[in-house]
Amino acid sequence: MKTAFNSLFMEAKLDLLSGLRTPSFVVPTLAFPVLLFLFFGVFMAQEKHQGNDEISIYALVNYLVFGLMAPALFSFGANVAQERESGWLELKLISPLPPSYYLFAKCLSALIFTLLIAVLLFSTAWLFGTVQISLLAWAKLFALGFFGTIPFCFLGLAIGLKFSAKGAMAMTNLVFFPMAMLSGLWVPVFLMPDFLQQFAWILPSYHLSQLGLSCLGLGQGYSIFFHLIALSLISIIFAAVAVAQYKSQGMSMRKRHRP
Repeated sequence: MKTAFNSLFMEAKLDLLSGLRTPSFVVPTLAFPVLLFLFFGVFMAQEKHQGNDEISIYALVNYLVFGLMAPALFSFGANVAQERESGWLELKLISPLPPSYYLFAKCLSALIFTLLIAVLLFSTAWLFGTVQISLLAWAKLFALGFFGTIPFCFLGLAIGLKFSAKGAMAMTNLVFFPMAMLSGLWVPVFLMPDFLQQFAWILPSYHLSQLGLSCLGLGQGYSIFFHLIALSLISIIFAAVAVAQYKSQGMSMRKRHRP
């Protein structure tokens, strides 16, 4: 048991260090959500002079969701595709290390990035005093960000196992930015055309955002349980696709190395 835990810990540590040693990934991932919140949740809110708390809370929740999407999608999507092309994934799959350790390590790495983003956002909101909510509300947002990272990990894995390294990077960007925009993370959903509002219902980022806003009394009026069920169903679909592709990759690689 101890040996398995040590192997899992080492795998997660190496994956996290690999990400942290890439400034071109770390700096934008951590800084972009905070800068967006400062602009829209602090400076723009102060400029309006009215409803500062609501504007700031709305921005905090949405940029938390926006922030957690990036490490999950890119860590799994582009990185897995690159490791698959370089042969590193093949080495992992044929090694004695259980394949689940590889997936868990990447998921843990994405969750740690989410933790860092949440701490930076919450510290900024507290420092500027723009968000006045209870300790329980802060805890709910933190839990939302932590568990909300998981469906995007599955989505990123599905992309990384399907496309080449260059194709996965392009596809991840193609998924990441439109999903953020159409979920209402930048512009409120109710300000969009009707057909775009309907499209938001199939996006996990929309339901995750609405869960956070509903917990703080700023949702669109739909039940929290509805958003939980919708997010769970979308996550199950992403997981099923990703696991099927992962098993297919493992089987094909083992066949090539079978004596």
